[in-house]
Amino acid sequence: MNAAPLTRGLEDQVEFVPPSQLALKLRAGELDAALVSVTEVLFNDRYDILDGIAVASLGEVKSVFLAHRIPLEEVREIYCDTASLTSYNLLRVLLCERGLRPEYKPLPGYEQSASLDAVLLIGDPAIEFLRGNPKHEIMDLGAAWFELTRLPFVYAVWALRRGIENRALRQVLRETMNFGLDTLDSIIRDRPEFDYAFRKDYLGWHIHYHLASDERRGLARFIELLRAHGFGPVYEPVFVS
Repeated sequence: MNAAPLTRGLEDQVEFVPPSQLALKLRAGELDAALVSVTEVLFNDRYDILDGIAVASLGEVKSVFLAHRIPLEEVREIYCDTASLTSYNLLRVLLCERGLRPEYKPLPGYEQSASLDAVLLIGDPAIEFLRGNPKHEIMDLGAAWFELTRLPFVYAVWALRRGIENRALRQVLRETMNFGLDTLDSIIRDRPEFDYAFRKDYLGWHIHYHLASDERRGLARFIELLRAHGFGPVYEPVFVS
């Protein structure tokens, strides 16, 4: 759902699969661009980032969180949704900053989430879990990042395959974002997911789509912490307009 404003009008030209699968297709040269987890760009020096556009939050994000039934200090293993590497690495950074290094395991299936002591969820399954009034405590990763840094967090960017001519594509993606934001009220009204009040709150408040100076500072801080905790190598992002 949170990609809708960045793909409005291009639905017949866009392949909708989880970010981790998009990354594989981008690496294989099957796509010219993909809206991927930002760590795909940071860990692979083969893409450019389309400047000005991102999926980001300033504080609570609602759709990326750690749900835990026992105190964080007692958590020994966390089951992680494999759809996004960014969320996984953000969680590792946040917990390392607290001196915690649990074991991370792939989540075998969403249906098991409620029975696990600690689970990292993202996207629509995370929202569905949250709206089910779970007995878990919720560590919203957007809120935790803001508490740590006072900066926005960038979850996803348009990654462009380096070495091919894509000036026209970049223009299309910028125009698509502008159209999506200009018609955001219509997107919120017409999307089928959840209910109108939630869509309005989520797309109109918790998520934002610009990549400006504060988002760049947040990204630079994330890079700094990834390196500090030994997660890498991490490459400097290359932005193109």
